[in-house]
Amino acid sequence: MTVRAVAFDLDGTLVNSLPDIGGSMNQVLAEHGLPPHPLDAYRLFVGEGVGRLVEQALPTDVEAAPVVARFREVYGARLTAESHLYPGVAELLDALAARGLPCAVCSNKPHTMTERVVAELLGRWGFACVVGDRAGRPRKPDPAPALEVAAALGVAPAEVAFVGDTRTDMQTAVAAGMQAVGVSWGFRDRAELEAHGAAVVVDAPAELVAWLESQAG
Repeated sequence: MTVRAVAFDLDGTLVNSLPDIGGSMNQVLAEHGLPPHPLDAYRLFVGEGVGRLVEQALPTDVEAAPVVARFREVYGARLTAESHLYPGVAELLDALAARGLPCAVCSNKPHTMTERVVAELLGRWGFACVVGDRAGRPRKPDPAPALEVAAALGVAPAEVAFVGDTRTDMQTAVAAGMQAVGVSWGFRDRAELEAHGAAVVVDAPAELVAWLESQAG
């Protein structure tokens, strides 16, 4: 199937945000007298939205709502302090721009934060559409955000390569009828991606460029 556009997940796919996400959550835990988690543990906490992140970081007997609110404050203040593009991502996006392939971001990060991260770390690539988690709207793995991206890009869902690093992304792609592309450099492993519908898993951004070129019409 021809690829005419690419939708990217954000955290763990384009941007390594673990230092800021984990650092913020650990600060909030400390404020509540709770022990921190190793930074690497947050690889398994992210991907399903802020509420789910906080629930997994907290003991089961702690009310999540006030912690969610405080996490949003702390994380919002340091959003891209230590976050950075994965090696090779800049070259990947340059290659796609040179080929005129429209690109979008589809994330479960709160929408305003998604827009800020894209502006601050990815601003020079001019993404055609940026969609984050918004109140009252479905989030991934519901296909609605991905289908919104396809409509904004003016392409059929089957012509979109949906690129992500977690089962949530692969489930989203499958549900939306898109081509599910997993990346192994992010927060989860190849086995999870393949088990949840990845049509292909790439190990480096350069491999993704080569695969997209093989699928171009």
